[in-house]
Amino acid sequence: MKSKFPVSALNLVPLRKGETEQEAIKNMVTLAQNVEKLGYERYWIAEHHNAPNLISSATALLIQHTLEHTESIQVGSGGIMLPNHAPLVVAEQFGTMATMFPNRLNLGLGRAPGTDMMTASALRRDSHKGVYTFGDDINQLLKYFGPEENQSYVRAYPGVDTNIPIYVLGSSTDSAHLAARLGLPYVFAAHFAPEQMSQAIEIYRDLFEPSEYLDEPYVTICLNVIVGETDEEATF
Repeated sequence: MKSKFPVSALNLVPLRKGETEQEAIKNMVTLAQNVEKLGYERYWIAEHHNAPNLISSATALLIQHTLEHTESIQVGSGGIMLPNHAPLVVAEQFGTMATMFPNRLNLGLGRAPGTDMMTASALRRDSHKGVYTFGDDINQLLKYFGPEENQSYVRAYPGVDTNIPIYVLGSSTDSAHLAARLGLPYVFAAHFAPEQMSQAIEIYRDLFEPSEYLDEPYVTICLNVIVGETDEEATF
């Protein structure tokens, strides 16, 4: 049964004590199947690197695996850390998944590397230039996913005209300005930056510019939530 307010889940794919990496991936799928049955709107998977207790480094592969084992829930990235990737590669990967699983894919994009700076250098060897071209890279992705007539010589096949929904992820007011200017949905990481949440959302709503992708501001808030059958269980 659908909630009055859309509820979604974010999974970092943690490796818990006594658990194998294979079991962690299996649990990722099981959770997706359970929240789908509960009527959750979306199930997003994070991107982290060089973290021994998180195995969400190959995010696109995990998203595809989740799509293969669910039926209707929206599955996506929370997010793809764009400075680590060439936009064309992201467009080809997600365009392929959108072709395999039409109308079920989301693409949340973040500006941070999702790791330490030494590992970031190993991921993309351009002095982290992608951090400063984040807005331009998002525009490039929007173009890759757009109609054939708007394409340049370099195109993402498959990917053209898939129109995969893009979300701007952020934990600061900078991301709010960018999401508002681009006219895209905004997802705020209140689970680790709650002190800037109110200001960022206010900026986004005040400065939002309607676009072909979104008529009015759309905000998603990511929060840590502890769930139990009773308050006592949740407290424990």
